[in-house]
Amino acid sequence: MNTRFLSALVATSLLLFGGRPFAAEESKAKAELEELVGKVQVKLKDGKTTEQDLEDELKGFDRLLAKYKEEKTDDVAQILMMKAMLYVQVMEDSEKGLPLLKQLKSDFPETSLGKKAEDMIASVEKQQEADKVKRTLVVGSKFPDFEEKDTAGKPLAIANYKGKVVLLDFWATWCGPCVAELPNVLKTYEKYHEQGFEIIGISLDKDEEALNKFIKQKKMSWVQFFDGKGWQNKLATKYGINSIPATYLLDGEGKIIAKDLRGDALAAAVGKALAKP
Repeated sequence: MNTRFLSALVATSLLLFGGRPFAAEESKAKAELEELVGKVQVKLKDGKTTEQDLEDELKGFDRLLAKYKEEKTDDVAQILMMKAMLYVQVMEDSEKGLPLLKQLKSDFPETSLGKKAEDMIASVEKQQEADKVKRTLVVGSKFPDFEEKDTAGKPLAIANYKGKVVLLDFWATWCGPCVAELPNVLKTYEKYHEQGFEIIGISLDKDEEALNKFIKQKKMSWVQFFDGKGWQNKLATKYGINSIPATYLLDGEGKIIAKDLRGDALAAAVGKALAKP
């Protein structure tokens, strides 16, 4: 599930309009923005998410910004904010979205959004760094290690599994596709664990009690990393994970054998890796 796409749909109404219908006393700028956002939402729901798909709407944001350029209000700042979020969240183009956030900071410094711009800029820049890391996570490359504690408080690092075939599994109990894939993961673990197959679960849950209950119920005996931060999970953020399930299969040296294996393909890849001398 692509969280950026889903969050953009929600953000358009909740972030910009607080989930409330347009009120007569609100500004003309906000009324026109709401109408434009409605057009954007229709296209997003139809799966139209590219810059070309949204060309007319992007021009619409520019027209509104030009029309209300003398008004340094929150309502006008929202116009610029929405355009920035389309680039950052929907098109996943931070190179074009980041300058808009910087413009928000400089052009609307006294607005509530302008005052939040610095944090948003830092967040996007952090995501850019994570995306750079993610682009290096290709088959044949070594997965960058980490040093954390698992849910039992024990040291957790890829280096601790030298010589083992390891599946890094970014998942969550609330993720339907993750839960649907779990029987295949369990079956593969039961079949190959004694031969040297290990799993490191990286949970994007927020409720530790619910997580532990689920793990016990499903008899998931492998280690888990959990920090309660959901999509801001430390390791998920570090490696640019923006959709789950996301998995990386590593060989005994920590090199990536395969990514995002599903169904029988996982067991086949693990069996093949373990069979190598």
